[in-house]
Amino acid sequence: MPPLSDGSESVHMKTVVYPGTFDPITNGHIDLVERAAKLFDKIIIGIAISQRKNPLFTIDERIHLAQQSLKHVPNVEVHGFDYLLVNFVRDCKAHAVMRGLRAVSDFEYEFQLANMNRALSPEIESFFLTPAERFSYISSSLVREISSLNGDVSKFVPTNVAEALSQKFND
Repeated sequence: MPPLSDGSESVHMKTVVYPGTFDPITNGHIDLVERAAKLFDKIIIGIAISQRKNPLFTIDERIHLAQQSLKHVPNVEVHGFDYLLVNFVRDCKAHAVMRGLRAVSDFEYEFQLANMNRALSPEIESFFLTPAERFSYISSSLVREISSLNGDVSKFVPTNVAEALSQKFND
């Protein structure tokens, strides 16, 4: 994988990595990125290949869908990765990981991950954001399930994602 940075950033540039499978990216993800864009100089969406999760979309499709869905946010980059998150964060010259919390049930797992990441790389901080209430129930897995049953997902995902889901399940 080529370097994500030429190293010319200011020492004070605040970069955060928002990792996930994004299979597919949802309006909840986009809400978090839009809000994080006001807090950080750069947000790197790290799309995990996650073969063991058997994703519906290929890594290239997920990267493309995320890039198209986030093109209105100027300080966002999208990259795929298939190795340890803390190493990806270092490769991105980032200082933090951002995760979304939709419900209390997400907290225990995310807390455990944050502590493990801190044990592996104490210099990397974890930040948690909650989505706007209107997005708090949206998950990629629910969106995939609804779409697979020919349900309308247009209020949960951007238009390009709804179209891609429709193509996947109607082909």
